[in-house]
Amino acid sequence: SETLFYEMADRLAEDGWRDLGYKYINIDDCWSAKQRDAAGRLVPDPERFPRGIKALADYVHARGLKLGIYGDLGTFTCGGYPGTTLDRMEQDAQTFAEWGVDMLKLDGCYSSGEEQAEGYPEMARALNATGRPIVYSCSWPAYQGGLPPKVNYTILAKVCNLWRNYDDIQDSWDSVLSILDWFSANQDVLQPAAGPGHWNDPDMLIIGNFGLSYEQSRSQMALWTVMAAPLLMSTDLRTISPSAKEILQNRLMIQINQDPLGIQGRRIVKEKSHIEVFLRPLSQAASALVFFSRRTDMPFLYTTSLAKLHFPEDAVYEVQDVYSGKIISGLKTEDNFSVVINPSGVVMWYLYPTVLPAQPWRVVRQQAPGEGFHPVLL
Repeated sequence: SETLFYEMADRLAEDGWRDLGYKYINIDDCWSAKQRDAAGRLVPDPERFPRGIKALADYVHARGLKLGIYGDLGTFTCGGYPGTTLDRMEQDAQTFAEWGVDMLKLDGCYSSGEEQAEGYPEMARALNATGRPIVYSCSWPAYQGGLPPKVNYTILAKVCNLWRNYDDIQDSWDSVLSILDWFSANQDVLQPAAGPGHWNDPDMLIIGNFGLSYEQSRSQMALWTVMAAPLLMSTDLRTISPSAKEILQNRLMIQINQDPLGIQGRRIVKEKSHIEVFLRPLSQAASALVFFSRRTDMPFLYTTSLAKLHFPEDAVYEVQDVYSGKIISGLKTEDNFSVVINPSGVVMWYLYPTVLPAQPWRVVRQQAPGEGFHPVLL
């Protein structure tokens, strides 16, 4: 009911979330009445949202936050509530704008591929025509298998601000791994599609719920950050544990996630020992590295060097461990180093050069597959 959203808005404003950038509070499916009104407009369920969406938006805005809402391109929403068919696009966009909505997630249940191809761009036009800035989250590629030729990421980036590519996340580690595996397997297609204003969305953070251990929670946060994922939490902020809150409120992690270059990271190493390494180039010649263990037996001592990870020769880096805060100074590209990674856990590094290499080079957004992906020097 609306009480949940009023209380969550208070928590976001008062418990430090808003000041770290968690500003959107998003209503999912099942908020509306089962029927439109006499004029054909969507209306909130009168029992669960008696004060209406406009009053909730005003409350949220007064706390320096923004309100997101859910719609569906089709005859019904996934939960069986009124959908937004092609003839309703303009009307529903106008309704959301009048209510003061700041973000729309448009799902795709009960619609055909042809309707989606017409409807998702049409809703973008309708939202823009309202004159209100509304972030537009599309489920379009998820309903088309997420990959070319059915999905055209060039068109998608022009139409939507973020999009769901793959299955809904469940509250389980298996679900997190299945999403990570799909994104890694298809990174040559997905990684170039992301950038400022148009993001791949691997779905929500489930940290603070029941399905993930402490190590797995740290892993999801680090891996979603390196994938430049929108950080959308799905947990009860009234009862969240201190350890889950600490992970979600890690300042350096959020800074990396929100890096202005907006380059999505990639998996660059997959070892027989079940250790994987992910790299995300950041602004000002910095980088984020995630060392991730798929092992389930015991902590693993992983030894490598920045040279093996294709960092430029002759550079020297200062390294900060994103979770522990520990700093390593003077790490040269050719130096071997070791990290201890817990089962299902990560070690995450933020690296910034103190000595630049003699031959700086640039990275282009359309990288060649595999080896051609390097930290960026601008």
